[in-house]
Amino acid sequence: MFAELVILFAVIVMVIVLYYLFKAAKYLIVNSIIGLIILFAANTLFGLKIAYSWLNILICAIGGVIGAVIVIILNLF
Repeated sequence: MFAELVILFAVIVMVIVLYYLFKAAKYLIVNSIIGLIILFAANTLFGLKIAYSWLNILICAIGGVIGAVIVIILNLF
Protein backbone atom coordinates (compact mmCIF):
# COMPACT_ATOMS: atom_id res chain seq x y z
CA MET A 1 0.00 0.00 0.00
CA PHE A 2 2.82 2.41 0.84
CA ALA A 3 4.63 1.74 -2.46
CA GLU A 4 1.52 2.61 -4.46
CA LEU A 5 1.16 5.92 -2.62
CA VAL A 6 4.80 6.81 -3.25
CA ILE A 7 4.44 5.98 -6.96
CA LEU A 8 1.22 8.02 -7.17
CA PHE A 9 2.93 10.97 -5.48
CA ALA A 10 5.91 10.70 -7.87
CA VAL A 11 3.60 10.64 -10.91
CA ILE A 12 1.73 13.72 -9.67
CA VAL A 13 5.00 15.58 -9.14
CA MET A 14 6.23 14.59 -12.63
CA VAL A 15 2.98 15.79 -14.23
CA ILE A 16 3.27 19.16 -12.46
CA VAL A 17 6.90 19.56 -13.52
CA LEU A 18 6.08 18.67 -17.15
CA TYR A 19 3.20 21.14 -17.15
CA TYR A 20 5.46 24.02 -16.12
CA LEU A 21 8.17 22.94 -18.59
CA PHE A 22 5.74 22.91 -21.51
CA LYS A 23 4.21 26.18 -20.37
CA ALA A 24 7.65 27.86 -20.42
CA ALA A 25 8.56 26.18 -23.72
CA LYS A 26 5.47 27.66 -25.38
CA TYR A 27 6.68 31.20 -24.68
CA LEU A 28 10.20 30.38 -25.86
CA ILE A 29 8.90 28.95 -29.14
CA VAL A 30 6.69 31.98 -29.78
CA ASN A 31 9.59 34.34 -28.99
CA SER A 32 11.87 32.42 -31.36
CA ILE A 33 9.36 32.53 -34.21
CA ILE A 34 8.80 36.26 -33.73
CA GLY A 35 12.57 36.85 -33.75
CA LEU A 36 12.96 34.99 -37.04
CA ILE A 37 10.02 36.92 -38.53
CA ILE A 38 11.61 40.22 -37.46
CA LEU A 39 14.90 39.22 -39.11
CA PHE A 40 13.09 38.29 -42.34
CA ALA A 41 10.95 41.46 -42.27
CA ALA A 42 13.95 43.72 -41.66
CA ASN A 43 15.75 42.07 -44.53
CA THR A 44 12.79 42.35 -46.87
CA LEU A 45 11.37 45.76 -45.95
CA PHE A 46 14.56 47.70 -45.28
CA GLY A 47 16.90 45.88 -47.66
CA LEU A 48 19.56 45.26 -45.02
CA LYS A 49 21.02 42.28 -46.91
CA ILE A 50 21.62 40.24 -43.77
CA ALA A 51 22.88 36.80 -44.75
CA TYR A 52 20.79 33.88 -43.53
CA SER A 53 23.73 31.98 -42.09
CA TRP A 54 23.29 29.27 -39.50
CA LEU A 55 24.78 31.60 -36.86
CA ASN A 56 22.31 34.42 -37.54
CA ILE A 57 19.37 32.05 -37.53
CA LEU A 58 20.61 30.40 -34.32
CA ILE A 59 20.99 33.77 -32.59
CA CYS A 60 17.46 34.75 -33.61
CA ALA A 61 16.03 31.37 -32.62
CA ILE A 62 17.64 31.39 -29.18
CA GLY A 63 17.47 35.12 -28.48
CA GLY A 64 14.11 35.78 -30.06
CA VAL A 65 13.27 39.45 -30.50
CA ILE A 66 16.39 40.59 -28.65
CA GLY A 67 18.55 38.30 -30.79
CA ALA A 68 17.03 39.71 -33.97
CA VAL A 69 17.68 43.27 -32.81
CA ILE A 70 21.29 42.36 -31.97
CA VAL A 71 21.84 40.84 -35.43
CA ILE A 72 20.31 43.91 -37.10
CA ILE A 73 22.43 46.32 -35.04
CA LEU A 74 25.60 44.34 -35.71
CA ASN A 75 24.80 44.35 -39.41
CA LEU A 76 24.42 48.12 -39.41
CA PHE A 77 27.88 48.55 -37.88
